[in-house]
Amino acid sequence: MNTVKLPWPPKELSPNSSLHWSKKSKKKKEYRTACWALTLEAGLKAPGGDEKIEIEITFCPPDKRHRDADNMVAAIKSGLDGVADALKVNDKRFLPKFIFTEAVMGMVILEIK
Repeated sequence: MNTVKLPWPPKELSPNSSLHWSKKSKKKKEYRTACWALTLEAGLKAPGGDEKIEIEITFCPPDKRHRDADNMVAAIKSGLDGVADALKVNDKRFLPKFIFTEAVMGMVILEIK
């Protein structure tokens, strides 16, 4: 299976967060590391070569509050960097498809197609 369940991005990674840059940087590093570790643990493998890697990213929020799609995509950026690190690829190869659900699960499901 080419799927990994990533934690929901911390609220501090939202573009609307007014957190000081140094604290935001620390949160980005923590989230990137967590996503890297979970990707390794899941045993995901990237296809060889330089072709694009189709990934499906499903956002399952932690509660029923309204969230803007563009903010969710921005908040997951450091997590995708961690996934790319684990796969040993440049994230420019990712060809993402974003899915936004109402399912309250508090996670982001990433699948390599």
